[in-house]
Amino acid sequence: MNKVAVFGNAGGGKSTLSKHLAEMTGLPMVALDLLKYKPGGGEVPDEEYKTAHDRLLQQDQWIIDGYGSLDTVWERLEVADTLVYVDMPVLQHYWWVTKRFLKGFLVPPENWPENSPLLKGTLNSYYTVWLCNKKLTPKYREYVHKAKETKRVYHLESPKHVKEFYRAVKLELAK
Repeated sequence: MNKVAVFGNAGGGKSTLSKHLAEMTGLPMVALDLLKYKPGGGEVPDEEYKTAHDRLLQQDQWIIDGYGSLDTVWERLEVADTLVYVDMPVLQHYWWVTKRFLKGFLVPPENWPENSPLLKGTLNSYYTVWLCNKKLTPKYREYVHKAKETKRVYHLESPKHVKEFYRAVKLELAK
């Protein structure tokens, strides 16, 4: 486990999982939203993001959290030796997006660019949950099913699966 791609629909707990996994393993973690967006929420130029993403993929170790862009997600999944696909029921994603919004009045959401607009980001996340569930989730599921032949794959479909994943990682690290 040296190059870990954590991916899935919006509001699935990817950032929390990635942070915890980085603490457990000592692997460096990169949140793609911090590469893709400027403080205040505006996007960096596409070429700038892709250059930073390419440099990141060339490193020997990483945990990469997030989506980035359609073209870079598939590159990242190919380069990763470990895939952690967060695939909760769609209502769970909507609930966690709502929870992140409500908590955001007290504490800025983790791994969001500084001073990003909370309401705009939340509304975008609601749309992303629907769009990802309709268009990308079937492709992700097909990809991870095939990837099991060549990569370590964790397909997490419930909070219980996340806890089991943490236990499995702890056991592996104890060896």
